[in-house]
Amino acid sequence: LSLGVTQTHHMGTWTDLETFRRARADGRLKMRVYSVVPISTWERLQDFVAENGRGDDFLWWGGLKGFVDGSLGSTTAWFYEPYSDEPGTSGLLTTDTASLRRWAKAGDAAGFQLIIHAIGDQANDWLLDLYEETITENGDRDRRPRIEHAQHLSPDAFSRFAELGVIPAMQPFHAIDDGRWAEKRIGPERIKTTYAFRSLLDAGAPLAFGSDWTVAPMDVRQGLYAALTRRTFDGANPDGWVPEEKITLEEALGAYTMGSARAGFMGEKVGSLQPGKFADLVILSQDLFQLDPLEIPAVQVDLTMVDGEIVYHREG
Repeated sequence: LSLGVTQTHHMGTWTDLETFRRARADGRLKMRVYSVVPISTWERLQDFVAENGRGDDFLWWGGLKGFVDGSLGSTTAWFYEPYSDEPGTSGLLTTDTASLRRWAKAGDAAGFQLIIHAIGDQANDWLLDLYEETITENGDRDRRPRIEHAQHLSPDAFSRFAELGVIPAMQPFHAIDDGRWAEKRIGPERIKTTYAFRSLLDAGAPLAFGSDWTVAPMDVRQGLYAALTRRTFDGANPDGWVPEEKITLEEALGAYTMGSARAGFMGEKVGSLQPGKFADLVILSQDLFQLDPLEIPAVQVDLTMVDGEIVYHREG
């Protein structure tokens, strides 16, 4: 709350969900939580929803988290071509594809949201194919499937996000972290479609931003700085790493607010300041639109409000 975060989509466990439910029952939950459980447990979630419903506007569930591949840093993100610095591998699958396909299609048929991790270009294309198959087989509905990270995309992937209504749920901070060494790992050609915020927006994809905490900082100011400047920590890219993929402040704020609200099926209730929506808002010490993007990380969170209640007020 001190960072101005009013809602989280928590990719966790059933134990986490029960912890949140106790906090909600005791009146201790001061921010909104979308509690997501592992995709392999979709049948348990089906039974749980039948008994308990879907929760309320402060704590809700109905999302299934899965994984296609690993990460770029560990050379386990799944690519079409081998790693430039580890030519003996092109990454790997972290989940048996037959199982993941079965769970995804069954979970979707049960009415749940698919929220699946994919980082490498082949992993993202495989997952887009799975989503297309699922839509074809299970029929039209407002499903909002998500690809968590969507970091390294093939050139053909951008238009498919928009066509299929797949949400790229991305974390801008990773761009200025990984950008220090990513080219060594995947070469100069593949980085052109890496953390491709601009290309996804231009293709009409429903971009949503988050943090990937605890892997990266929860601080949205750091994420905004990353999306606008793409300046890596090592100072090697003062004009931005892959600068063609920079986006504007308005676009980045939109991805953090309405983009993420929509990604959690809350866009009708939060995500923008409009009559009839909940008063979830943040007051900052300065107007971001009047600042150089380099100054954004130093802006203070003065006040955070959730549902009309002040839940954080900075001293002084």
